[in-house]
Amino acid sequence: MLTIKDKTFVPFIAADTIQNRVQELASQISRDYADRQPLIIGVLNGAVVFTADLLKCIDIPCEVTFIRVASYASTTSTGHLKQILGLNESIEGRHVLIVEDIVDTGLTMADICEQFQAANPASMALVTLLYKPSALQKDLHLDYVGFEIENRFVLGYGLDYDGLGRNTKDILVLAD
Repeated sequence: MLTIKDKTFVPFIAADTIQNRVQELASQISRDYADRQPLIIGVLNGAVVFTADLLKCIDIPCEVTFIRVASYASTTSTGHLKQILGLNESIEGRHVLIVEDIVDTGLTMADICEQFQAANPASMALVTLLYKPSALQKDLHLDYVGFEIENRFVLGYGLDYDGLGRNTKDILVLAD
């Protein structure tokens, strides 16, 4: 159990379960991109831990960069994407993997995909650690999904509550 500010969180997905799934996703990506050199784009801040762990397990040549966007206020998605730090590398003709910590409404990922498609990548795939299908508001094709979860607020392993809690090894869920 962990209390941050006015919220209490309880265990949800253990660190070893997360690491096993990250290894499986990395193996699949390594197989799927064996003849290519993908550009992996992590979405900050939440996906930094997942992106780093995924990179350590991918065994093919790849590059990494990050973008920073925000669409949350406290525990609720605002529905509006605010791009804070943009992409500096050209993605034209590149094989792009966008790595996100969580897809719930899908609004952030849909906006990112729309912006990136305009830059003419050779291919684009979406990787997310967590996916909340019941919260989805945009039609998205997620290529690599770590865990499908119910529509509850989660914390840890990069995910935060008002900037806190990202540094836990496990993923916790808001207590009922």
